[in-house]
Amino acid sequence: MTTGTAPLPWRLRFAALALIWGFSFLLIKVGTHAYAPFQVTLGRLLFGTAVLVVAMAVKRQRLPRGARTWAHLTVAASLLNALPFSLFSYAELTIPSTLAGICNATSPLWGMTLSLVALSEDRPTRVRVAGLGLGFLGVLTVLGAWQGFDGLDARGTAMALLASLSYPIGWIYVRRTLAGSRHSHLSLTGAQLLLATLQLGLVTPLFTDLPTRFATGPLLAIAALGALGTGLAVLVQYGLVAEVGPTTAQMVTYFIPVIATAAGVALLDESLSWSTPVGAVIVLAGAALTQLRQPAPRGQVTAHQPVQQVAAPQPVRSPRTGPRQEATPPSPSGV
Repeated sequence: MTTGTAPLPWRLRFAALALIWGFSFLLIKVGTHAYAPFQVTLGRLLFGTAVLVVAMAVKRQRLPRGARTWAHLTVAASLLNALPFSLFSYAELTIPSTLAGICNATSPLWGMTLSLVALSEDRPTRVRVAGLGLGFLGVLTVLGAWQGFDGLDARGTAMALLASLSYPIGWIYVRRTLAGSRHSHLSLTGAQLLLATLQLGLVTPLFTDLPTRFATGPLLAIAALGALGTGLAVLVQYGLVAEVGPTTAQMVTYFIPVIATAAGVALLDESLSWSTPVGAVIVLAGAALTQLRQPAPRGQVTAHQPVQQVAAPQPVRSPRTGPRQEATPPSPSGV
């Protein structure tokens, strides 16, 4: 995303990323109007991978080498791409895109819960524990727990929540296995998306039939979902992390459900009760609190970074080559 040789201001790129990921839930819904969920996911991965392949060719980067690296990337592809993308597609067969977008916002809550157990450097604080409780209270508000979840499709909602849980599980796995890799972000993520595409390519024919006709509108939605929401979004995110750091870049998470809700209501005529936006605000407030950390004592350096779908490692500045990122691939899409 450049104008001539000068990149767009980071705030514009940040806004573009929020819009792209916020509209992804609407695009998923439109895609499932004519195609099976696995087909939506496969198309999304095909178009997203194509964008990264072009970017790798332009930058003259190769796929990573080493059987161990590819084995870890295979697991990462399942947890960060194939599984959550498919779950969201199946979920939106029965739940509105607005609810799917809000369920996606619970990922930081799951991430904190898991990191307290799986990551030794994560320490609970009263504020973070309070944020966790507040966030899940917001989830109950969105779901209308006081009404006995009346009118809620439990299966679709559970799939969306499991999709959001899959992201931090994948991130913890990536941090434990691929952190410090000498391969570039682009190379690792390109390989990860390629593997996820192969996984869906094997699974999709087993559960779906070849479409007898190709509906243009849903097909364009899938193409946009992949090329923009999965391919271009990764490249934009890399630039943001390198320029303003992961803390600022990850704030895009809190705009996604707002945009997803507005898009679903305005363009898909989805209904919206008072509990949905109120609960979403509570979820986002809780998620924000879980990301607060006590400052390290003077002279102590901590390498921990938040584990969530839009987080990425802190850029490290080399005195000779300028900014350089630790090669842990960020998730190609929070959605």
